[in-house]
Amino acid sequence: MGRIIHLALLALAIPVPALAQSEDAPSDIVVLGLGLPLPPGTPAYGSTVIERDRLENSASGRIEELLADVAGFQQFRRSDSRSANPSAQGATLRALGGNASSRALLILDGVPQADPFFGYIPFSALVPERLSAVRVTRGGGAGAFGAGAVAGTIEMISAARADLPRVAASGFYGSRDATELSASLSPDLGGGFVTLSGRWDRGDGFHTTPLAQRNAATVPAAYEGWSAGLRAVAPVSANVEIQARGLIFRDDRVLRFRGADNSSEGQDASIRLISRGRWQIDALTYVQARNFSNIVISATSFRKVLDQRNTPSTGLGGKIELRPPVGPSHVLRLGTDVRLADGTMYEDAYSGVTGLVTARRRAGGNTSTLGFFVEDDWTLGPLVLTGGLRADRWTITDGFFDERNAASVSTIDRQFDDRRGWQASGRVGALYRAGDALSLRAAGYTGFRLPTLNELYRPFAVFPVTTQANAALELEKLKGVEAGIDVHASPDAQFGMTIFYNRLDNAIANVTIGPNLRQRRNVDAIVARGIELTGSARLGVVSLTASYAYSHSVVRGSGASAALDGFTPAQSPRHAASATLAYEPRSGPALSTTLRYVARQFEDDLETDVLPSALTVDAVARLPLGHGITLVGRAENLFNETIVTRNVAGSMDLGTPRTFWIGVRFGL
Repeated sequence: MGRIIHLALLALAIPVPALAQSEDAPSDIVVLGLGLPLPPGTPAYGSTVIERDRLENSASGRIEELLADVAGFQQFRRSDSRSANPSAQGATLRALGGNASSRALLILDGVPQADPFFGYIPFSALVPERLSAVRVTRGGGAGAFGAGAVAGTIEMISAARADLPRVAASGFYGSRDATELSASLSPDLGGGFVTLSGRWDRGDGFHTTPLAQRNAATVPAAYEGWSAGLRAVAPVSANVEIQARGLIFRDDRVLRFRGADNSSEGQDASIRLISRGRWQIDALTYVQARNFSNIVISATSFRKVLDQRNTPSTGLGGKIELRPPVGPSHVLRLGTDVRLADGTMYEDAYSGVTGLVTARRRAGGNTSTLGFFVEDDWTLGPLVLTGGLRADRWTITDGFFDERNAASVSTIDRQFDDRRGWQASGRVGALYRAGDALSLRAAGYTGFRLPTLNELYRPFAVFPVTTQANAALELEKLKGVEAGIDVHASPDAQFGMTIFYNRLDNAIANVTIGPNLRQRRNVDAIVARGIELTGSARLGVVSLTASYAYSHSVVRGSGASAALDGFTPAQSPRHAASATLAYEPRSGPALSTTLRYVARQFEDDLETDVLPSALTVDAVARLPLGHGITLVGRAENLFNETIVTRNVAGSMDLGTPRTFWIGVRFGL
């Protein structure tokens, strides 16, 4: 581990002497607070962009809802960050689900956002108004983004100065005594700018428990959260800028029963250097400190049976990317990246009868990846060829699990063997522009994901099912191919279609091994094939955007997982669709409505518990009042569709019911 840290620090020093070469480039580059431009081969891998106009106008104001505009995006459960257990909020694509960890790599300004211990995404801290755009690439392997992108990559880009009013604020009041307040201040500073932003929201919450299953201990899913961010962009020279970002957040929620409280918190910081000269450079370093706590209440005695009181974890990393001047036909990318994660879980188990401590447990360890990559995009007239290779040195070290009884006598003391190795991955793609209106594309790729510390070392229980950890889990490895067509019938009408085949070998799943007992295991593979459609059209002030994904996903299993062979992975719907119809004149009232459909899916690996399909409708209305003030009305799940988010032997949880919001926005 020390050697990896040394290499990472050495790599971060590389660009310093190269900066002098950037001064030879033109000096008319404006500091925008963005990264380097996208290489010309980017469209070969097929992606969808969620623009800022959409990010500012959603019914819930939450990023996970907006990501659902891209059909095929899903979390482990259908709950959002007001009523879900945070540890279940992993992100995946293309029905490559099966557990709660993220199989999609989500990055913000190049920084991975997954929790270092659990692998979940802190969605409540990712405020849409702080972003300029989100690019979602389904599939595509790792590329130059880093390890972990087995289901795709979600790139979030912070708002640039041109996106931000100097002063902005909003306040909303919603159903069940919910409140949402946010504000930002973005003054120019020299040749750059600074943005200070904050958000706070709370609500009494809704009953996630169906009426027929409620009892005296059942309570609504109350929530409260806040976040504060500071971002600064400063020019070093005409072509070089420094970007610094800091974020602190906390999120508290109640799940199902009185006293079943959980909280997550974090402190993140990053520094990024961008050089847009002849030698283009993107250098990044970051640190993340996260924590999570969770109390489990018995569904029979309604006493505390588990207090996961502390789960501190740390993520450290950095990246260097160089683009040397190799001629107008090539964009060559060379670089290295490193990611280190460590964490420890502390929890106490209690008797559901006496309420006394029965055991005290600890579990944790370290993981790391150190990658080296090279990619080249070669433009040959209307044809663009792109390809890249990665080599990653990975480690899983210092793993342990220990348990003591109430008298502090050791009952379990396990130290797990260190593991390490090299993993190669790559991708190739081709983009052919057959005129202004038609593009053809094809791509093939591989990628891998390390198991999380949570999957390796931490058992957990969701009554009545216990899931064991597994320190012997192998790496997940992806192989995939896809082909697509993009039609630009006019500047106001676009259509895209992608067919794909993805195979995730050694997929980690929660496998049933006995009555109410599961264990995290590698199944042979999850094989997903399907088709994705996207489209948008505008006629005057009316616009329509739509997305549909058909994902035929099956488990391939043998040996211990033979019983799962041919089954659909847990939490993986076959059909998903989203469409937004908007009326948005340049001035005056505006209205948009979003329809979403998710087909039925199975709760478990054995296909015994079903989550029914759900069709929801959201709406947003805006009325400008002048002087930068806009009156806004929002409606979530307008027709109050019942959304089943969990179903274990008939014990159910529900998603967000009909929710109304009224508020104002101010921007100047």
